[in-house]
Amino acid sequence: MSQAAPPVPRLAEVKPMTFADHVTNIFRLVIKELRSIRADPVMLVLVAYAFTISVNTVASGAVTEATNLSVGVVDEDGSDLSRQIAEALRRPTFQPPVQITASDIDPMMDQGKLLFVVEIPPNFEADVRASRQTGIQINVDATAVAQAGNGASYLRTAIANEIQRFRSGRDASVAAPINLVVRAAFNPNLKTSWFSAMTQVINQITMLTIILTGAALIREREQGTVEHLLVMPVVPTEIMLAKMIANGLVILVAAMISLQFVVHWWIGSPINGSLVLFLLGAAIYALVVAALGIMLGTLATTMGQFGLLAMPVLMVTQLLSGSSTPMESMPVWLQYVMKTISPTPHFVSFAQAVLFRGADISLVWRPLVAMTIIGVVYYFVAQRRFRRVIFGA
Repeated sequence: MSQAAPPVPRLAEVKPMTFADHVTNIFRLVIKELRSIRADPVMLVLVAYAFTISVNTVASGAVTEATNLSVGVVDEDGSDLSRQIAEALRRPTFQPPVQITASDIDPMMDQGKLLFVVEIPPNFEADVRASRQTGIQINVDATAVAQAGNGASYLRTAIANEIQRFRSGRDASVAAPINLVVRAAFNPNLKTSWFSAMTQVINQITMLTIILTGAALIREREQGTVEHLLVMPVVPTEIMLAKMIANGLVILVAAMISLQFVVHWWIGSPINGSLVLFLLGAAIYALVVAALGIMLGTLATTMGQFGLLAMPVLMVTQLLSGSSTPMESMPVWLQYVMKTISPTPHFVSFAQAVLFRGADISLVWRPLVAMTIIGVVYYFVAQRRFRRVIFGA
């Protein structure tokens, strides 16, 4: 009798993945990325340093305001008015003035001992009393450009006020026909450290998110672990989103801790706006620049190439973002270009409005929308590159 043919085994039907399956895969891949970051102590030290010591160093060290300026006085008049002018140069703007002779001006300024030298000519008080034309010469060491410009303005104002007070015999504000009152909003003491500390946090978010995200992709390509992902039941979008979310999450946590403990408590800068609103904008921005990091990671094959590629991108995005210099000081065409191709100017505008001026969502929704639109473009370009380079699709 003929035996019946054995049944042909049927292949298991592959069920289509649901949205919940994609979310689960992304969550597990995020955990994998976080464990990878935890296993890299050098990267963790870099992040901790960037959001603590680096922020405080930039805020307290790179001060451009006029403080503690060294001044020499050549008093060839020896009058009450000349002594009154010298006594008007007080701390914290100026150091106690040093009395020198005319022959000491060039040597002391060449050696960098004096930033300013005020020369008061003979018969200065007599000429002022008689309303005759006279003058005071101010020598400035312009190698320290920022302090020289601001300090010279303060020096002229101090001298003019003392002369006016001497001529009127009473306070210059009473003698002047118009009393100008200047009120500085949001930063009443005009402290550079308040502004530069928050600006440094913004710059660190940009730099570290791009570096961490791109480095995570390059590291897996160099170590060969990306091939493990190719045989797993995951799609390229899940892998890419996991890297963006995990690295962006680490940077956001570090940035919020830095704002609260370093900027607010250590440096003393007030935070006028909502930290929750800032966190929302920072999360959108972190995802945008993370997509940029993925895109740069697909253009480079080694960590060295990625570093060389990231440096000019970071320099352009930070120097032309409006954080170091106002956007209005740039050419108009460059302003439009940067606001079109880079999300950083929009995030700087958003962060300054929220943290300094206490703006709410009704005032900052435009930068959020602009960042989202630019982020969508970055994401689809990065996803296309990621599929082609990593998966060959």
